[in-house]
Amino acid sequence: MKIGEGFSVGLTAIHANKMRSLLTMLGIVIGIASVLAMIAIGDGAKMIVLQDAQKIGGANQVTLYRSGHIRKGDRWVRNRSNEYFEYGDVLAIEAECPSVEGVIPRIPQWRGVLVQAEGGAEKRTGYEGITSFYQIGMNWEPAKGRFISEEDVADRSKVCVLGSDVANELFVGQDPVGKTIKIARGAGNRRRRWEQRSQDRSMERFTVVGVMEPRGRSLRFGWNLDDRVLLPLTTVQERFTGNDRVTMISVQAKSVELINQAKEEVTEVIRKRHRNQDNFFNVWEMRAGMEQLFKISKVIKIVLGVIAGFSLLVGGIGIMNMMLVSVTERTREIGLRKAVGAKSRDILLQFLVEAIAMCSVGGLIGIGLGVAAGHGMANVAVNIVKIVPEWPAVVSTEWMIISVAFSAFIGIVFGVYPAVKAAQLSPIEALRTE
Repeated sequence: MKIGEGFSVGLTAIHANKMRSLLTMLGIVIGIASVLAMIAIGDGAKMIVLQDAQKIGGANQVTLYRSGHIRKGDRWVRNRSNEYFEYGDVLAIEAECPSVEGVIPRIPQWRGVLVQAEGGAEKRTGYEGITSFYQIGMNWEPAKGRFISEEDVADRSKVCVLGSDVANELFVGQDPVGKTIKIARGAGNRRRRWEQRSQDRSMERFTVVGVMEPRGRSLRFGWNLDDRVLLPLTTVQERFTGNDRVTMISVQAKSVELINQAKEEVTEVIRKRHRNQDNFFNVWEMRAGMEQLFKISKVIKIVLGVIAGFSLLVGGIGIMNMMLVSVTERTREIGLRKAVGAKSRDILLQFLVEAIAMCSVGGLIGIGLGVAAGHGMANVAVNIVKIVPEWPAVVSTEWMIISVAFSAFIGIVFGVYPAVKAAQLSPIEALRTE
């Protein structure tokens, strides 16, 4: 008997006992469907994390920042250093660190800044002083106009680029490019309220040269990246801070594998420029938080695999039980086939292929249910976790192939004993069976 013929016979046997076959395959179906559905949700969450990381620079980004407290060992202590980052540090890192692709210096004022448009519309938002590499490092293109150039930074130009939300609120139905806005020097905190009420508030005028594509909100930090104004770093230093300090330095390594080397090179440059001090700032890696999430994802997959393994084991036992019943019911058929010339290996192959066919069909049904359940659970997840507009259900072809192959393997393992039992029957004794 050929394998194709055996598979055809197997499907005929399954069809002849549809309800019993379906109930027997239920363990296989549930096991495959549950694993595929949960993997689809888990890989969808992983994709969301990766997309969120890309919003703020990617996994190969390391950020150095000076704050009121620094990490020493396993505890936080007050930062008593008089050292600060300077724009010269940025230029030195770009020139002396071969593992660094580029550097994004930042002077952020996250919120509370009064911004006024030409027509009188105003809103409170934040601004960020940056350089031209910001566009490359963040992989973020303008939807209209252009981005801040190296010339703008060198000339301390009074130009700006608006986030899409800022542009839509200040210039409703208009093209902002070429128009001007005014930015208050003080943030909207309590100490500045008297200044905000004053008629002669100190404001700086900027020309809008571009509007960025919508980027959305960072899940990890909660920043709305579209609700800010981007300014040349040197202009912020001259017009707002009055010094050469830089708040944060984001370093883009040439690859994820070179992050540690890039950190060492950058730390050495900072140490040389700041009186051998490298303990006045903290370092944060994008990949650190991602690795933790991916480890959790791996643990979840292992747990799911164990659960699915038990489900498939139960399904396999059910299939073996059905095959043993089938051997008993079809004893006369086996005797008749042997009497007309069928060999033991033909009987063995027939029942083995039947078990494999049943498991494979169960695996295919499980794949279909798993894909449907994955998309259904993704829709439910969006309504429960309302911080994302869409939750992708990622069902890979690789896992589908693994599922079918594993189902067939279960069929082989649990079909061998019934098949051997059928093949060993004596044709004379089989024909005597009532």
